[in-house]
Amino acid sequence: MAKQPVRMKAVVYALSPFQQKVMSGLWKDLPGKIKQKVSENWLNAFLFLSPLVGTYAYVQQYKKRKS
Repeated sequence: MAKQPVRMKAVVYALSPFQQKVMSGLWKDLPGKIKQKVSENWLNAFLFLSPLVGTYAYVQQYKKRKS
């Protein structure tokens, strides 16, 4: 028994210009969402950025002292 190939139809997805209200949820209350993310993750951001800022400040001071 040989297997017969099955023809499959292609599925094409498109966003209708009349149905672009789907994207409005991304921009709705954007400042509020950003504020919430910052208030939830401020400690992680501080712990991540403080070594980077400290290293940058050290390098700038070292370069200034060398020249």
